[in-house]
Amino acid sequence: MKAVLLLGPTASGKSAVAAALAARFPLEIVSVDSAQVYRGMDIGTAKPDRATRASVPHHLVDIVDPTDPYSAGRFRSDAMGAMEAIAARGKVPLLAGGTMLYFRALTSGLAELPPAEPAIRRDIEERARRDGWPVLHRELATVDAATAARVKPTDAQRIQRALEVHRTTGRALSTFHAQSSAAQLAFEGLAIALEPSDRGVLHARIAERFRAMLAAGLVEEVERLRASFALRESLPSMRAVGYRQVWQTLEGREDAATLEARGIAATRQLAKRQLTWLRSGAGPFGGAIAREAIERFDSLRGDLQPAVCERVERFLSA
Repeated sequence: MKAVLLLGPTASGKSAVAAALAARFPLEIVSVDSAQVYRGMDIGTAKPDRATRASVPHHLVDIVDPTDPYSAGRFRSDAMGAMEAIAARGKVPLLAGGTMLYFRALTSGLAELPPAEPAIRRDIEERARRDGWPVLHRELATVDAATAARVKPTDAQRIQRALEVHRTTGRALSTFHAQSSAAQLAFEGLAIALEPSDRGVLHARIAERFRAMLAAGLVEEVERLRASFALRESLPSMRAVGYRQVWQTLEGREDAATLEARGIAATRQLAKRQLTWLRSGAGPFGGAIAREAIERFDSLRGDLQPAVCERVERFLSA
């Protein structure tokens, strides 16, 4: 089974390139986006509209409610199932998105971690509300220095999970990751990364995109979600960039006048992390696909779409 992997930072043009590829080749798109899985989260995730999804099948979009957990492990299972079904129809899976952890899970597998423990998780959340996440980060450093070293003191989701695993098993989360082994790739993949040659242009695109989301009703979207679901700020869905900043505004903890600037800054930080993943030693695939094997295209080049289409054509015809 052949598959095309299209990855890059937010606002790098992945959706437009994916649409061009789908118009030219017998492809179906598998979303690699940890926020597009949630129903009702449309504006802030730049989810493809109904017309786009009607013209080419999109998988792993709108599959869970924003109150539901969704993990990298579940993504791997869902994505492999979708890819096998696409191949059975004589089509080629195009995996497109910017959630680098999901790409790694797909290609390299994951450590076998204990399931979530809601009671322990609630206790950690309560302590964080009382003492702050930096205090819990210092606690994490005493039981799992390796994880604490690569997690920011404000990274609530990762601090919470690492402390939860330690309390559940008595073992550091880093020891589980050290024992995980790369999975044998079940497909032949062409990995294409869209990376901007000018970071300033990417930043301008990010600002324009977030302003467009606000104008399209992002705040109202979050208000509807809060009215429809029993949401909490600690849920992964509400930690997504844009949604977190709107939540803080609606809760009155941040000034509405600063929402645009905060959302743009958070999105720029997300893009920076995505580029760091792409350029790290093992790349986003944990060694299953060598960093050198990722084919990199300047996302700002004028002939980006035809250039990527030409490369994919050579891959599919080989």
